[in-house]
Amino acid sequence: MTNPASAAAAMAAPNPLFSGSRTLAGRLTDAFLAIRSETERRAEPLTPEDQMVQSMPDASPTKWHRAHTTWFWEQFLLGEHSPGYIPFHPDYAFLFNSYYVGVGPRHARAQRGHLTRPGAEEITAYRRHVDAAVVKFFHDTSDKMLAGLIPLIEAGLNHEQQHQELMLTDILHAFAQNPMAPAYDTLWTSPAPHAGSGWTRLIEGIHTIGHQGDNFHFDNEKPAHRVLVGPVKLARGLVTNADWLAFMDDGGYRTASLWLMDGFAAATGEAWEAPGYWRKTADGWQVMTLGGLRPIDANAPVCHVSYYEADAFARWSGKHLPTEMEWEVAARAEQLDDAFGMVWQWTRSAYSPYPGYRASQDALGEYNGKFMVNQLVLRGSSLATPERHSRVSYRNFFYPHHRWQFTGLRLADYGV
Repeated sequence: MTNPASAAAAMAAPNPLFSGSRTLAGRLTDAFLAIRSETERRAEPLTPEDQMVQSMPDASPTKWHRAHTTWFWEQFLLGEHSPGYIPFHPDYAFLFNSYYVGVGPRHARAQRGHLTRPGAEEITAYRRHVDAAVVKFFHDTSDKMLAGLIPLIEAGLNHEQQHQELMLTDILHAFAQNPMAPAYDTLWTSPAPHAGSGWTRLIEGIHTIGHQGDNFHFDNEKPAHRVLVGPVKLARGLVTNADWLAFMDDGGYRTASLWLMDGFAAATGEAWEAPGYWRKTADGWQVMTLGGLRPIDANAPVCHVSYYEADAFARWSGKHLPTEMEWEVAARAEQLDDAFGMVWQWTRSAYSPYPGYRASQDALGEYNGKFMVNQLVLRGSSLATPERHSRVSYRNFFYPHHRWQFTGLRLADYGV
């Protein structure tokens, strides 16, 4: 679970599909099997019982993630471009479609954990069947046709990487409900943060943000466009657990004036008194991690906080959350420590379309555009983000009450 440590790495990662001495079919095969193997590597520590659990409607069972990513390849690549391909099972399209209304009916999201069958071993057989069919398709198809399918193939690879991250966030949520606090991986360790301190200043100016270039990106990262940013200062480092403990000790969760109205209602209704997965014990605060229950590391970035909590903390600090435009400008200039690979960072920007954005008219056009309301943008990447899945223009998005993801924050100061 290594991640790019800098904006330069996140901007300059080469695309293996467009270089190398092997044939295009060979490069596609290598990229495809590498991504598919990573999904299985992340599932390997889990028992069949672990793979079935769905601890809340927003999460999905590991078994479902493994099947859904397989259905994606079967539906959009094999089903539409491989003549004569017969689906592995006639019911799987209904069970493992997520939200592609244009493709057909779906099993209810909140009921995915009810599916004892097919079992984990049957999903393994499904994955192997589709993997073999995809590799055969690559080698039986002309380079000209494959080149035209590269945007779809890259979308499938990146889609699977998104689900690889969700596999870890979802199983951590499930394990956090267990009084035994089981570990996903007893040897797991959090990446060490940089000792970021101080502020970076963005003077007033016009900058271009959004994805630039021909390498892969999701449609919500385009079109690139110009924005006015600054003057503003952004914290170089992330807010830490020590910072958050000071907020808690000062009554931050009980002080209504610090909170948005909906946020305080969520905090009181859910009895929040600390970030998600924190537990108060006789030995002090501990936190549920992928390695099990661990003591709080005061120097680590605070994690599993909602937008509401992040906004309240910023107000308590006398500061603000940055906009996604400010974050991207500073990250492009490599002025932010731990921009990638630690926690997704809340911004105060609503998740909305960039000027001129239009979703494509096919089924894949449902991927991002229809979610552009009532959510907030997060930037960067987290410790669960797969390698090569970070970009400075990447726009993650969640509802403001969500905190089961690896979400944290950095501050902005307009008193410049």
